[in-house]
Amino acid sequence: MGYAQIHTCTVLGLKAPAVTVEVHLANGLPNFALVGLADTEVREARERVRSAILNSGLEFPSNKRIIVNLAPADLPKESGRFDLPIAVGILAASEQLDGQAVQQHVFAGELSLSGELKPVRGALAMALGLQANKTDLAWVLPPGSAEEAALLPDARVYRAQHLRDVVQAFALPGQQTPEGDSGWSRVLPGDKPAHNSPDDQLDLQQVRGQAAPKRALEIAAAGGHSVLLIGPPGSGKSMLAQRLAGILPALNRQQALESAAMLSLAGQFHPARWARRAYRHPHHSATMAALVGGGSPPRPGEISLAHHGLLFLDELPEYSRLALEALREPLENGRISLSRARHQAEFPAQFQLIAAMNPCPCGYLGSKQPACRCAPEQVARYQGKLSGPLLDRIDMQVHVPALPTDLLMQSAQGESSASVQARCQQAHERALSLRGVSNQALSAAQLQALKIQAQAQQHVQQQAARHGWSARAVHRVLRVAQTIADLAQAEEIELAHVMQAMHFRMALQP
Repeated sequence: MGYAQIHTCTVLGLKAPAVTVEVHLANGLPNFALVGLADTEVREARERVRSAILNSGLEFPSNKRIIVNLAPADLPKESGRFDLPIAVGILAASEQLDGQAVQQHVFAGELSLSGELKPVRGALAMALGLQANKTDLAWVLPPGSAEEAALLPDARVYRAQHLRDVVQAFALPGQQTPEGDSGWSRVLPGDKPAHNSPDDQLDLQQVRGQAAPKRALEIAAAGGHSVLLIGPPGSGKSMLAQRLAGILPALNRQQALESAAMLSLAGQFHPARWARRAYRHPHHSATMAALVGGGSPPRPGEISLAHHGLLFLDELPEYSRLALEALREPLENGRISLSRARHQAEFPAQFQLIAAMNPCPCGYLGSKQPACRCAPEQVARYQGKLSGPLLDRIDMQVHVPALPTDLLMQSAQGESSASVQARCQQAHERALSLRGVSNQALSAAQLQALKIQAQAQQHVQQQAARHGWSARAVHRVLRVAQTIADLAQAEEIELAHVMQAMHFRMALQP
């Protein structure tokens, strides 16, 4: 009889619960049983593992009763990441591998029928989650997945291209093994600089005119504020929104790891985008589940994939009411909790929302040429698709007017994204040094401690009473005013800062 234990893990949200693959070989009727709350993809591993072992020139114990247990038994397991640990467990239990050596590593990878290793979804999330459990074990991963996990500092990652490479690395002393493919190598931790270089093809200076909306984007980037752009068709709302990513402050290493881990869960992480802000632009037909996540087990939605990045919702009123209302809690809390009958998962969702909409169904409300064709009831119904609680959580509502043709053709180029980003970075670092968080995340206690001139405070109170603002709306005005003060390197919030902050909050009017 043979017995072996192999370390691996599964993915549940951004957590990586440890899983032990136990393999027991016993005499009896030949059988290959797989237990431990395995999903369909995992149960199919029996055929992949059998073929991979045989096609790699190794011996499969076909005359034994093979029992594979994925412990803990009540933890759901999915995807093909368990193929490699199951194969290694069978080879160790049949004394074709060194059982003591394999216990010092964590294995994950999908096997082809030929024994070739294929990348798995969520490699960086697994490494990040397992490191949080203080597990000091080396990783054995397929090509592609190994490079992801190696982005984690202090990670010991080995890349294997074929099952034969794993067998050669963990063979018993003096044992004859099939010749490997020379695919075994150590992958050193990535040491790429954390920066967010503006995209040369999407530079802010390409947007002619629109000084006020550009100023609003600068404030939003410096403080992490959410923005709603309102204007007629063709006024440049989408152009402005697409260029906001190029002026955002740089990610620190921990933020870059969390952002990359979320994209890794969806299989959408690309090394070329390392330390770059995520930019998500779902179509307006996206459902609530597509935005917040779902499935069984739960998977992240667009708001979590935009973690530490941008979520751009164009034609905002065209989204379903359920999808829009689902944004309210993540905008306030920075996380989303998904509960299903059998599974629960929590995903981070510290995203920056930028949305765009027309003022009415035809788009020309307030314009002289062409004139608006909508009845007042149509305008009210259209704007009513955005609930008061949702608008209350959007820091800035910016009017983007249509520019005359002569001004559009003759206006000079504005500042580049690089120069605007430098100011935003400076204001962001000032906020972190003085208050420890970005201005968008200031708590109620921190807001009460802000230095604000008496005249500015009195003006806020008057306008709040005049417009019937909620306490949340007042707090968001103060957060935006503090960002404006940081951009001006002012020691306290002045009246001009407050007035500019309030100017960017009163654009949506019937």
